[in-house]
Amino acid sequence: MLLRLFEHSQVYHPDRVLDPTEIKRAGFFEDVYLTTEDGCRINGWFLAAGADSARKHLCFLVCHGNAGNISHRIDLYNALLRTGVNLFAFDYRGFGRSEGRPSEEGTYLDGAAAIQWLRTREVRAADIIAFGESLGGGIGSELAIRFPLAGLVLQSTFTSIPEIGAELFPWLPVKWLATIKYDTFSKLPRIQCPVMVIHSRGDGLAAFHHSERNLGNANEPKLFWETKGDHGDMLLDQPHFLEGMEKFIGMVERHQRLREAGEARALDQ
Repeated sequence: MLLRLFEHSQVYHPDRVLDPTEIKRAGFFEDVYLTTEDGCRINGWFLAAGADSARKHLCFLVCHGNAGNISHRIDLYNALLRTGVNLFAFDYRGFGRSEGRPSEEGTYLDGAAAIQWLRTREVRAADIIAFGESLGGGIGSELAIRFPLAGLVLQSTFTSIPEIGAELFPWLPVKWLATIKYDTFSKLPRIQCPVMVIHSRGDGLAAFHHSERNLGNANEPKLFWETKGDHGDMLLDQPHFLEGMEKFIGMVERHQRLREAGEARALDQ
């Protein structure tokens, strides 16, 4: 019992209170409540792309890290919106205004509910780019298996909880005892959409070799983008970050065109 409580407390650090100052900085967004397959009510924000954007059919699905809530990522949202793409950020169960208690399968169901809600806004799964921040990369990679997503971004994402847990707590038999996996590494060979890996050599939490292993296990097309700073510092050089996002979105768009052309040829045969 103590080991399970310790494991859960190390993986999840939710903040139930949304920051009112950050909410004001977010500008206009649609505040959304949706219900997951297992009946949990969760909260999300939809931020629309500009009406004249050529990319307004695309949408970033932000799967945030293991701490805080959706109100603590406003700078990330604003940066991603500059690419001309819609954005939907959601809180996992137990985070922010979302009900329940977080769990691995629960977070996957939360992400699936977010994708289903986007469908009501006429956003296809094939037009959704999952942006996984740290722990969120483990959630995004699972969603990329369950749904035919347009792309997957792994930002500062570890290979798996047992792997990083063994590094952070070398005196514990983490690999033998861990029940929470978020095993991105083993899922990547099954993911068929473009993958982008973003990581810094200065990351003091998820060591750089996690990104190298994840990248090596991902299928083509894929893109590696190196940043600077610690675990949460990807926006220290925002122009560099946006340059990488533009390259990746271009990769996603090319992949979509090739896939649609292939589907059209198959229909003609």
